[in-house]
Amino acid sequence: MSRFLKDEGDEGERLAAEFLSKKGYKIIERNFRIRGGEIDIIAIHDNTLVFIEVKTRSSNKFGTPLESITPWKLKALIRTAQFYKIKHKNLPEGMRVDAVTVEYDYSGKPLIEHVENITS
Repeated sequence: MSRFLKDEGDEGERLAAEFLSKKGYKIIERNFRIRGGEIDIIAIHDNTLVFIEVKTRSSNKFGTPLESITPWKLKALIRTAQFYKIKHKNLPEGMRVDAVTVEYDYSGKPLIEHVENITS
């Protein structure tokens, strides 16, 4: 991954975390990784443990950010979320997987969208 794309992704994750915090989400961890999976943001909202995938794009040349979350990526997210929950038993029982997309418009302004429960 090029430095530019990593920096863009890091900035997108920062914006997403800020956006979610303003919506009342309590961010408890960022960039949780295990072999075969990664979760960008883990939060608690309304007594639900929420695992959030963040996708950042500066153009839709290769599709929208949501379209880039493949079935394989969803399976990896769910598997990683289940592992996290097993290792952190003191967290809320209810769980879901959300997505936050960050798209930059023609002027460079970020447009942020939050989609809840992308696994159902």
